[in-house]
Amino acid sequence: MKELIDKLASERDLSDKEFLLLLDIEDKDDLEYLYSRARKKREKVYGKDVFIRGLIEFTNYCRNGCYYCGINCKNRDADRYRLSEEEILSCVKEGYRLGFRTFVLQGGEDPYFDDEKMIGIIKMIKNEAPDCAVTLSIGERSEESYKAFFEAGADRYLLRHETASPEHYGKLHPENMSWDNRMNCLKTLRKIGYQVGCGMMVGSPYQTKEDLLSDLRFISSFHPDMCGIGPFIPHKDTVFRDMPAGSTDMTLKLLSIIRLIHPDILLPSTTALGTVSARGREMGLLAGANVVMPNLSPVSVREKYSLYDNKICTESEAAECIGCLRRRIESVGYEICVDRGDHRDIDV
Repeated sequence: MKELIDKLASERDLSDKEFLLLLDIEDKDDLEYLYSRARKKREKVYGKDVFIRGLIEFTNYCRNGCYYCGINCKNRDADRYRLSEEEILSCVKEGYRLGFRTFVLQGGEDPYFDDEKMIGIIKMIKNEAPDCAVTLSIGERSEESYKAFFEAGADRYLLRHETASPEHYGKLHPENMSWDNRMNCLKTLRKIGYQVGCGMMVGSPYQTKEDLLSDLRFISSFHPDMCGIGPFIPHKDTVFRDMPAGSTDMTLKLLSIIRLIHPDILLPSTTALGTVSARGREMGLLAGANVVMPNLSPVSVREKYSLYDNKICTESEAAECIGCLRRRIESVGYEICVDRGDHRDIDV
């Protein structure tokens, strides 16, 4: 198995059969070898730096009915909220004071935040913190909207593809949502000039290893600047409430494999990974991840942005959260970098 890992590290590609063999690894020595090769690749590009992104969850209204998501439009038990511009700016000011140089505006697909409102918010953040990057994670929009946000100053856009299999996509979303449109949005974002992030859930309902193979093929060909992956975690108010959560081990394997496919990629060690395992985020960093996304949202709304159950850090103030995270990162030999943390196009 080590020969196969070495082959991926040198060639960045394998046959379908070989990728499936890697996904089946269970031997602890083989797993540690996989993680160590991924760490070496990430350190050649990014050293020991871990980039922090300040996450601002500014609305939990959503027009979509995704079956796995706790803020889907069908969930009448969701406690809805929207942050005001003043509240968003307050989060930015506090984050900047704490050392954040990237802010991620994340929300449901909320029609209230139309182009005019989003452009105003983007410009407000850029005026307050011109040396910072603004990342949007607000779902599917028109090409005109994406262009307008980019021209207003947005630097990056995160849009999880969720699954590279159209058949699997149809099992996770209602009929009015389109896999083709999701993929076209990603291509449009790339064309406009954003740094683009995609990603998927690991262990989502009905997912097969062949589906994960399709994800790896897509990530390999699309070459995103960032890829956010984390384990599926069920939410009590969705139709998938009784489905099992995705595994930590499979998530870690995929992080390492993706790092070896694209050594220069930005890979978050996600909150979901820290939710399913007490030291999940540290384990993610040791498997090749180099980004963490602490929550800067007001504590009063964090529990309301409930994509899945039992999300961690919902009661911690931003300063408390970043202090804890810094200690955790240092415990595994890495350090927080006060930097925009842009993608580095480096061949190693």
